[in-house]
Amino acid sequence: MSSFLYDDLEVLNNLAQILATPLDLREQLEQVLKTLSEQTGMDRGMISILDRDTGEAILDLAHGVDIEGLDITYKPGEGITGQVAQTGKPMVIANLGKEEHFLDRTGARRFLDRSELSFLCVPIMYDGRVVGVLSADKVAHQVDNQDYEIQFLSEVAGLIAKAVHMRSIEEENRRLRNLLGRSQRPSSEMVGNSNRMKDIFGLISQVADSNTTVLIHGETGTGKELVARSIHRNSPRSGGPFVEVNCAAMPDTLIESELFGHEKGAFTGAVQKRRGRFEEAHGGTIFLDEVGELSPLAQAKLLRVIQERQFQPLGTTRVVKVNVRIVAATNRDLDQDVASGRFRSDLYYRLNVFPIYMPSLRERGSDILLLADHFVEKYAKQFKKNVKRISTPAIDSLLAYHWPGNVRELENCMERAVLLTNGDTVDSIHLPPSLQMKVMTPEKKKQGKLSSLVSAYERSLIVDALKDAKGNQSQAARILGTTKRIIQYKIENYGIDVKRFKNKKI
Repeated sequence: MSSFLYDDLEVLNNLAQILATPLDLREQLEQVLKTLSEQTGMDRGMISILDRDTGEAILDLAHGVDIEGLDITYKPGEGITGQVAQTGKPMVIANLGKEEHFLDRTGARRFLDRSELSFLCVPIMYDGRVVGVLSADKVAHQVDNQDYEIQFLSEVAGLIAKAVHMRSIEEENRRLRNLLGRSQRPSSEMVGNSNRMKDIFGLISQVADSNTTVLIHGETGTGKELVARSIHRNSPRSGGPFVEVNCAAMPDTLIESELFGHEKGAFTGAVQKRRGRFEEAHGGTIFLDEVGELSPLAQAKLLRVIQERQFQPLGTTRVVKVNVRIVAATNRDLDQDVASGRFRSDLYYRLNVFPIYMPSLRERGSDILLLADHFVEKYAKQFKKNVKRISTPAIDSLLAYHWPGNVRELENCMERAVLLTNGDTVDSIHLPPSLQMKVMTPEKKKQGKLSSLVSAYERSLIVDALKDAKGNQSQAARILGTTKRIIQYKIENYGIDVKRFKNKKI
């Protein structure tokens, strides 16, 4: 670095300071590209990350180039970027107008005089291997010494190497999560083939083997209890008890006795000794359902036992130590409750170590029919009826309905339908009146079915993209091959809460 000019040394120092800030990786790297443009004249800077499986260079970030909605990759050896990614050697093109291998897939230079531009491209090396490619343009007459420019850009690549490596790990982890999500479902009770449910299956597989505390978020009726049971059954604690506690049903006067137990005579009505739920769950899992409904007093008592893993039953000085795994669930927006002071922030952070977000039924697209068939089979067997199928008009009604009660409402609906039918087919007349109101003329039914399917599928795609992009709407647009403006419109139209995808541990 001693051979660099003073101004360039100052730039490198500025870049090092950017990389030391608490910004996320994307923002740090975007600031690096912006600084290169403003302070060195290296315009249209781009960072590509390398896919270790395929060797392809995937354009990830750019400054001064609109890559929104574009999905640009370079195969090994393809174009300048692909050659640098494959060989690990830097390249400089003194005159872009004379370089036939320059692809310009972003279209950023189609209105520029390429003969006036030089192109610099260097590998980003980390731990002895190529993890990405850094490139930029510079006005040709400003490039007095090609070796110096390449040396300087290589130094920049060295500074950002760790950040780019972490970006590539994030992408690899995303692919692994998708792969895990396609594995066998963790429970026969959990039915679903949508991308959202495959993600849930993958998260269960990831967390089940550990003792990590899990907080399951989701609307009422989405199957939060099934997730909790699946985590328990697939964990080393599966041989131990699974104790469920409905926090919404516990008044303050009984919360301490219910959770921690009491001695005989500890209070009026305590005619015998009783073990609390935490003691009953020793060696297994305790499931705190609707934990968001706990009163402030109950929250304080729960926080203490989570922190200390021990407690005193009412009416005694005896200390009970417990070895339990905590899984909690809520249908409330606890982030908002914490902000308003309704829910303790310290308890929330203790519970929300590994969050799982259950999708509503309307977000699960074709899972509606899969679940409906599952419940028909379940209740036909239970009621000893020969019901085998669902008619097309009934399917139309199921798809057109918005399911405010989610999977629980669908199950109740199909149980009723199986009870009512006398033949082998569930028809629309066997459905509740709220669903029959959706049945219209044949033309409108088909239109409603198609519209419902398309909307559910589109919403599912947008939610998946936002999850992969951690709430970054521009990146989600690139994943889906569309524009940020369209994504923002769709997000508002479908009522998607973008905040829940930001800075979540998964």
